[in-house]
Amino acid sequence: MRFQRPLSLPALVLSFFSVVTSWSGVVVVGAEKVRDWSNEELEDHPDPNDENYAGMVYVGKHDTSTGRRVGFDEGNGVSFIFGTAFDETHRKIEEKDLLEHPLKPAHDIPEVDREKTLKDRRHKPMDKTGPKPFGHVEIHELDGGVMPPRVVHVEPFFMDESPISNKEFGKFVRAQNYETEAERYGWSFCLVSFLNPSTTEIEEGDPEAPHWVIVPGAYWRRPEGPQSSYKHREDHPVVHVSHRDAADFCKWKGKRLPGEWEWEAAARAGHYGPSNRTVYSWGDDDSWETAEQYANLWGDSEFPTENSAKDGWRATSPVKTYPPNKLGFYDMTGNVWEWQRGGKHKSRIVRGGSFVDSLTGNYNHAATLGARATLHATTTAANIGFRCAKAPRRRAEYHYVYHDEEAHGQLAIEDEFKSIHRLPQRGWEDRFTDDQDDAIGEDSLAGARRKKKKVVKTRERYSTEL
Repeated sequence: MRFQRPLSLPALVLSFFSVVTSWSGVVVVGAEKVRDWSNEELEDHPDPNDENYAGMVYVGKHDTSTGRRVGFDEGNGVSFIFGTAFDETHRKIEEKDLLEHPLKPAHDIPEVDREKTLKDRRHKPMDKTGPKPFGHVEIHELDGGVMPPRVVHVEPFFMDESPISNKEFGKFVRAQNYETEAERYGWSFCLVSFLNPSTTEIEEGDPEAPHWVIVPGAYWRRPEGPQSSYKHREDHPVVHVSHRDAADFCKWKGKRLPGEWEWEAAARAGHYGPSNRTVYSWGDDDSWETAEQYANLWGDSEFPTENSAKDGWRATSPVKTYPPNKLGFYDMTGNVWEWQRGGKHKSRIVRGGSFVDSLTGNYNHAATLGARATLHATTTAANIGFRCAKAPRRRAEYHYVYHDEEAHGQLAIEDEFKSIHRLPQRGWEDRFTDDQDDAIGEDSLAGARRKKKKVVKTRERYSTEL
């Protein structure tokens, strides 16, 4: 008896969108500098630039020679344009409009006004003189329905340079004795043209995706069913993994799934801003002769029965087969769709396209930089994988300083019932303890004039690229 789960493989909806990333320079969190207690004698706070994780690329790393973050524009920000038009005329209109009317990121709006302000932006009347941000943009066959421009905030992040391979996933399964959802439910989606001729026990799935069938016994170790094996594909991206499977692997590694905006920041790798938008990761060239050098796609053959394999592969290809982009990321277009963080259980997000997709969208999905889809979280298929991300550490140091109540004001005192009897001076809200060794006797004149406490004070500092 098989567990029940949704049988539909929802139509993948493509959209092009924008991200503007902005960071302030140095941010120092802590007490204000006061005359009698400075941090000048402390060692410099370690810089997150010295963080290094094997197989991961740091997006936002500060380059001391140029004074800019690696992979970002002159303003240390990134611009992605939602609702990209593909014909030259509308692209020029959008470029002019977005340059003259820059959008403000949502994080700059006070939280109390954010919901109303964003709603007003989305639904304000459109100027009749032409397309405006959050206004109408003409639909093009490549995008499957565009979305209005908007701006979001993205922090620096680490992300795996390539999708997780079968070999890596196997280590996780053995270490955790892990059972994937495809194993638990007893089936997964496979492309019918890749099945072994002796595989007869199949079921039809989504009528809108007739070439994908339900194969009992298919999972990551048996990608085309019980008679197949991953043994000669250990360096290929793992497939037949659900959103939960991907998230559990990332957690085991001390990481997480990438956010959609993070993923696109990595995918565009320099193709930012109103004046520098490209349809594909390699540029605007839509010829197969160019595409086959950069991505694993189906090709210009008849789908799903013929695949000329001009790129060298009929199905998935080993990770790092094709050249990386400018930031050092592999397989950001094609090979496998990649699960993203966020979304609802019934509409989780995948990005990047897969080996069954085309350049122009004449079959399946256009493998553009904005290729995007939503799937049920339990969906597993032969063209869905993932990679992990990680945020830089925010390091905190603790040290002792002496607080002079006469100079700095009284500290907050909590009794056994957690009641605060005195309000602290700003910056001294931290917990503190009496230092018996330094206690001054009640009869001491100095003790009457000065009350000193030994305070455990958090010193947290962000370096320039955070």
